[in-house]
Amino acid sequence: MKRNKKREYQSSELVKSFARIYGFEHKLIAFEIKDFLEEYLDESLFCEIKSVNIEDQTVIIKINSPLLKHDFQMRKSFYLKKFQDKFGADKFNDLQIL
Repeated sequence: MKRNKKREYQSSELVKSFARIYGFEHKLIAFEIKDFLEEYLDESLFCEIKSVNIEDQTVIIKINSPLLKHDFQMRKSFYLKKFQDKFGADKFNDLQIL
């Protein structure tokens, strides 16, 4: 009876470790925010989001649609609170809609 060797790390933990070492941890969080928005928004609305980035503790969301951009600006504090609750308040402190 052959036993399989148990992995010491899960793959997601390994990716997070490399991100922390090489300094692109904020990019992984930006991808997680984009995944969160994909689940939260309707598919047609999500298609209007061009990119999500994090720079200097600011979440930057670029949106093509003027209507959706206005909605995000009106509900800026709501979205920022959602992101802080889900990913940690220490990660970012502002939200910018472009």
